Amino acid sequence: MTDNSEYVPPKIWTWDKESGGRFANINRPIAGPTHDKELPIGKHPLQLYSLGTPNGVKVTVMLEELLAAGHSGAEYDAWLINIGEGDQFSTGYVAANPNSKIPVLVDRSGAEPIRVFESGAILIHLAEKFGAFLPTDNAKRAEALSWLMWQMGSAPFLGGGFGHFYAYAPTKQEYPINRYAMEVKRQMDVLDRRLAESEFIAGADYTIADMAIWPWYGALAKGLVYDAGEFLQVDEYKNVQRWTDQVAARPAVKRGRMVNRVTGDPASQLRERHDASDFELRTQDKLEDAE
Repeated sequence: MTDNSEYVPPKIWTWDKESGGRFANINRPIAGPTHDKELPIGKHPLQLYSLGTPNGVKVTVMLEELLAAGHSGAEYDAWLINIGEGDQFSTGYVAANPNSKIPVLVDRSGAEPIRVFESGAILIHLAEKFGAFLPTDNAKRAEALSWLMWQMGSAPFLGGGFGHFYAYAPTKQEYPINRYAMEVKRQMDVLDRRLAESEFIAGADYTIADMAIWPWYGALAKGLVYDAGEFLQVDEYKNVQRWTDQVAARPAVKRGRMVNRVTGDPASQLRERHDASDFELRTQDKLEDAE
């Protein structure tokens, strides 16, 4: 269905809940909490409150990579925040992240808790805290941070732009779908050209730039988001495909992708993670079998 009717904006915009589309029950034009509830606190120094969306996966991959690299101080509790049910609007969550988006990390390893929100900020915080996955050489560091910021600025065109109008909007509209499809393909070409000259995004080394970009653009490369692989001809981007497979094969990436996941094969869902043994003992299939 194509809707070519012209929209004339009113002088003053007013909120129509229906404008939220599929997510109308949680989209609103104001910030702040809707209900009282404190965040749970586990036994580890790092407390993550998240969901297994691309932005959430960035951080769980980073934490699992740190643990795999021997940084025992990166042990963490990962609590599920169900954004479809409005968990992100509790008083405790808003205190940790006034933007009410996932993920948020509370670092309790020091004298006072430190809240870190926005996935890119969390990756930088952890990289600097543990001295890992972010080069110390000025030029290499600048390259990694540049690509990290590229992802932070580009992904909204993929998610909120293309994804919304292609997959979630109440009606299919030619202009916004074409506009955002063009931009997403341009972004994939940017990555493909970069990966033609470099093994990883920021150079020869695997960094937080890869961890940030892979959950979004790797999933797109495999046709796993918005069912848009054929539409966008993602197989054309051979270098992105090579890199996507290379990152996906890392054991820490496989584990990180399971954490806070609520869709797909129950054996791939570790809805909350509080100990390394949870990957073996507390995946959703095992919890369901125990009921």
